[in-house]
Amino acid sequence: MFENNLMNQIRERFCHVDTCPYSGPRIFFENAGGGLTLKSVVEVNTELAGIPDNQGRDNPASHELVRIIAEARDNIRCFLGVKEGPVFTGESGTELIFRMVRAAALGSAEGGNMVGSTLEHPATVSASKRWAEIAGKEYRAAVHSDASATITAEDYAAVVDADTRVATIIHTSPVTGMTVDIAAVVKTIRAVSPECIIILDGIQHAAHGGLSIDDYDIDGYAVSAYKVFSRHNYGFAWLSPRIATLPHDHLDGTPDDFWEMGTRDTSAFACTSKVVEYFDWLGSHFTDSTDRRERILAAGKAIGEHEHDLIDLMINGDGEQSGLRDMSAVYLIGGHDNAAREGMVSIIVEGKPCAEVVAELNARGIRTHVRKADYFSGNILKPLGRPTCIRVSMCHYNTDREVLTFLRELEAIIAAHNESGVNAA
Repeated sequence: MFENNLMNQIRERFCHVDTCPYSGPRIFFENAGGGLTLKSVVEVNTELAGIPDNQGRDNPASHELVRIIAEARDNIRCFLGVKEGPVFTGESGTELIFRMVRAAALGSAEGGNMVGSTLEHPATVSASKRWAEIAGKEYRAAVHSDASATITAEDYAAVVDADTRVATIIHTSPVTGMTVDIAAVVKTIRAVSPECIIILDGIQHAAHGGLSIDDYDIDGYAVSAYKVFSRHNYGFAWLSPRIATLPHDHLDGTPDDFWEMGTRDTSAFACTSKVVEYFDWLGSHFTDSTDRRERILAAGKAIGEHEHDLIDLMINGDGEQSGLRDMSAVYLIGGHDNAAREGMVSIIVEGKPCAEVVAELNARGIRTHVRKADYFSGNILKPLGRPTCIRVSMCHYNTDREVLTFLRELEAIIAAHNESGVNAA
């Protein structure tokens, strides 16, 4: 885990790291619902919100806005690890996925099929089903494993064929917290359908480890800004040169690879630059390199290792405090020993409604979240025969002390539930 001095510096850079402005002191284990926001993001957003000028004018303010946006595009490319292809912003990660899937479905060769998986968020599933039908393509879903709570290359191999025109992959599930071996899945798809357009949902993964999109051999990648320490109401995406020029909505007279609609929100770009600067700063503590890309990768590696340690502590405890593994009343989706898990556990306390557990944790100053077997999470919970689960999602600014506090309070809630059951009997 991060040493104490660095952890203090990290936490100092985020808003509301240990206190809710409405409820007071609390531990924030709801990061999959949206990460904490960097103070630098709030500051630059506030600064630019008051600028009346637009881009493309011949005045100093406009020139500066254009510079901020151009700089941010370079920063986004550095963060994602891409050299070619446009990066652009939109309303949200979901909206960007819909636009990419639509272009891929309508612009790829006629007929054939589109492939996704049962692990995916409805952002990709809904988009793929809708546009597959409109484009006259069959939609197929690779089936994830209930035991491992993730999807594999072998699962995709069962449904991909030479007529697969478009494939979508989720990088990390926001319900199970399990990552997917992107390289293996892409290799499997390309071996059967080399020209397949492959689009990734990176919304859950982007905050938890370094990205190297040029190594993935894919065509599109979407990120939601609020999941990566920025604000709501925008996302950013990257497109490969070949998908970028497929027919899509854009203004007449603009370049064929232009995907942005209307005047840009300069603050969205500036906020993203602040996020990239933060990764750069964090990575400087783990490498002597002066190269920004190398520092970003070092930050991703360090974040992954810290979060792995938090997960290990939550599952196994520390010798004095029992972990989830030793709480017989707790069912852990994906099992206790799962190398794919990233920053999250989804649990069920047997015999006690998940909503009650979340409410009791909240009353004890620990923020978690109930996932229901609805259109967001039913793909995971329904096959398990579970109506709900409790999502406990961490990030690199969370501490071992917070994990141990959660375990202690959860154990107390379970003990009180068991005692009330005995008394009731």
